[in-house]
Amino acid sequence: MLVNLLAKDRSISFSECVVQIFFFCTFVVTESFLLAVMAYDRFVAICNPLLYTVSMSQKLCVVLVAGSYSWGAACSLILTCSALHLSFHGSNTINHFFCEFSSLLSLSCSDPHISSLLLFVFATFNGVSTLLIILTSYVFILITILKMPSARGHKAFSTCASHLTAISIFHGTILFLYCVPNSKNSRHTVKVASVFYTVVIPMLNPLIYSLRNKDVKDTVSKVLGSKVSSF
Repeated sequence: MLVNLLAKDRSISFSECVVQIFFFCTFVVTESFLLAVMAYDRFVAICNPLLYTVSMSQKLCVVLVAGSYSWGAACSLILTCSALHLSFHGSNTINHFFCEFSSLLSLSCSDPHISSLLLFVFATFNGVSTLLIILTSYVFILITILKMPSARGHKAFSTCASHLTAISIFHGTILFLYCVPNSKNSRHTVKVASVFYTVVIPMLNPLIYSLRNKDVKDTVSKVLGSKVSSF
């Protein structure tokens, strides 16, 4: 995508496009489940702090991360295989800034009904299941925080603010784009919405998660302080 901002020749072979779709789908699904895992991690840390190291053992963390990537790859592989059975005639222009699955389906000369149905089923299942985990975790977190003294509760909830920001942007756009059957969203709307979960969230992740870290804050302050003093 970054290369295409500068390159004059933006052509891509069908095989390269399919590979791009595979990795794109893998990382989107993985991201959604990792956000759910992070919500569960916050739930354990706030609701059962004394048992955190036992409940969130290193082995469990590895299993959760590996499971997220495995499920993401499995969903992506099924969608990619369905795309390989579609027919295309001649050269085609994808009305998007990358090989997005629904944009590719719109160019097919064959019936894309099965592929569209698979996309809807996977997107709905992944989106709804992860949101249920996230909402359930935050309901228990909110109940626990309300029982705390105000200052301590505010500090505990502030640790969740960055995660809630990422969830709102990511799941909002995913549900808007893929979890509505026979969606009538215009291509321009799809492209604009896709920017949020492909560009905005990765760009904001360092700000969302790192700037709350005391060491990062101190380093940024020192760097900015040295630049100001040099003038």
